[in-house]
Amino acid sequence: MRSFLPLLLAVGHAFAQVPLPQPPFMPQNASAGAIPSAGGIPNSQWSSLLGNLLYFYEAQRSGKLPSTNRVKWRNDSALTDGHDVKLDLTGGYYDAGDYIKCTFPLSATVMSICWGATDFGKGYDLANQSPYLDDMLRWSLDWLIKAHPSNNTLFVQIADTNLTNSYWGGDQDIPEPRTSFQINNTSPGTDAAAGAAAAFAACSNLYANRIFSGSYSGPATIQNSTFAATLLEHAQQLYNFAASAPKAVYQQSVPEAGIAYASSGYGDELTIAALFLSLALNSTSMYQQAESYYSQYNLSDYQGVFNWDSKTPGLPVLFAQIAQANPKFGNISNWQTVAESYFDGIVYGGSPGYSTRGGLLYYSGDSDEASLNPALNAAMLLNRYVPLASTQKKKQDYYNYAKGQVDYVLGKNPMSMPYIVGANPNSPQNPHSALSSGGNNISDINNSPPQEAYVLYGAVVGGPDKYDRFFDIRADWPETEPALDYNAPILTLAAMHVLNDTSDPFYTSLQAGTYQKPAGMPCDAAYTEGCGGPKLSQGGQIALGAIIGLAGVVIFSLVGWWGWLSWRGDYDPCY
Repeated sequence: MRSFLPLLLAVGHAFAQVPLPQPPFMPQNASAGAIPSAGGIPNSQWSSLLGNLLYFYEAQRSGKLPSTNRVKWRNDSALTDGHDVKLDLTGGYYDAGDYIKCTFPLSATVMSICWGATDFGKGYDLANQSPYLDDMLRWSLDWLIKAHPSNNTLFVQIADTNLTNSYWGGDQDIPEPRTSFQINNTSPGTDAAAGAAAAFAACSNLYANRIFSGSYSGPATIQNSTFAATLLEHAQQLYNFAASAPKAVYQQSVPEAGIAYASSGYGDELTIAALFLSLALNSTSMYQQAESYYSQYNLSDYQGVFNWDSKTPGLPVLFAQIAQANPKFGNISNWQTVAESYFDGIVYGGSPGYSTRGGLLYYSGDSDEASLNPALNAAMLLNRYVPLASTQKKKQDYYNYAKGQVDYVLGKNPMSMPYIVGANPNSPQNPHSALSSGGNNISDINNSPPQEAYVLYGAVVGGPDKYDRFFDIRADWPETEPALDYNAPILTLAAMHVLNDTSDPFYTSLQAGTYQKPAGMPCDAAYTEGCGGPKLSQGGQIALGAIIGLAGVVIFSLVGWWGWLSWRGDYDPCY
């Protein structure tokens, strides 16, 4: 590592961070989300949503909190991280509702946000949220820099998963020791190294103001060439590490990391890292290397979700964006064909995903835990691809489908619930978060305390089940847990709506009390009580009984009619 890095670690945010607004942006009470705005661009409700989504990340911060901290119920925490390896690994973010720090999903989150802020960054500017975007990204990237102390070393997790999961309480008594887990030349992790390289390269492009084409609004105004150069150097080093070390998924070297975030492969990470680097370096050869990876690892066969583990569905979109901006790199029409084959399957049918009765895009297996994430990621990719679509019909159909997914998440669903904490009176009240719950009884987290102590504004929860039911139970982590990567796609979508949408988010039409908890219990990895299928309410049971009774009368009548015809000899069943 070059000599400037120790200095970088010492000064932290020294690269001319965008000044934060004074007075600071603060989330409004949820009741404000039931009041329609005056419309216009920027729409104040979309701007507030964008601010809340960024605020969530501030609530997830680990380490020594800065004087600008807006989340007053949070404290300094985990200040010994890295001591076991004689490094400062404090900072970064707690991954979800507990207190582990995980590099692989964080890298995917940061990559996604930087990609979105490069496409639709002016939405952050219009909403006056670019300073908070900058603040959020630097808190992430500064920690990833710490986690990459030498060319071929990357720390991939801080804290033992099982030890952390055995604790339910605030940020003052997090259990120790907090072990530091790394990959290196002798214990490689191709996916984690390449994933971090992609995050650094995508964010370098954002901070360097490298644009894709005129089809997008352009990057958020947070440019800093010195910081961009530092990020690019880390990206190149990690990419070289991933490409040159023995190939392996990182949980082979660090089994601990596989408990929460096991990787399914590394071809997609190698490809997306090479792609972002091709833009950063203006390199045709790097673009061609990405094409080679795409072919080598048979990525065209994948039709599943885009998420922290699988970046494959985003690759044709990024290939096409870069080819449009740099025609010498490749043929955009080839990638339009691949991208539209994938998107047509989602929008017109034929994809492994299907629509629930309420309209949520659902993938059996991937959507069973955190159902909103695949749908929001699909909507994000669709909206990003709209300017590149080959026909006007596809542009409109892709946009409409994506809007339907966003509307569903924002309350246009059978539960009439916006699945973002604090957005509206009907928002989830019981996110699965040790940080915000205020409780300390892990044996009874639903009632300790009965009401969540703090509002985790801006947190996107896991979401409803395949029957569109959401039970809002704190212990039901597949439905109620927030996570860093859940917020990433809707940040990009919200920034896009700030730019283009005069109408309010759907939830402003919802008043308190519209959400009605479904009968029965969930059926998922946290609860098995409801695994007999969805239960009807008492009214539904009465209605079903009436239908069954009527059906019985009809069947009895038909049987009698058939018998009468047979008796008359007018009906030959063998005719």
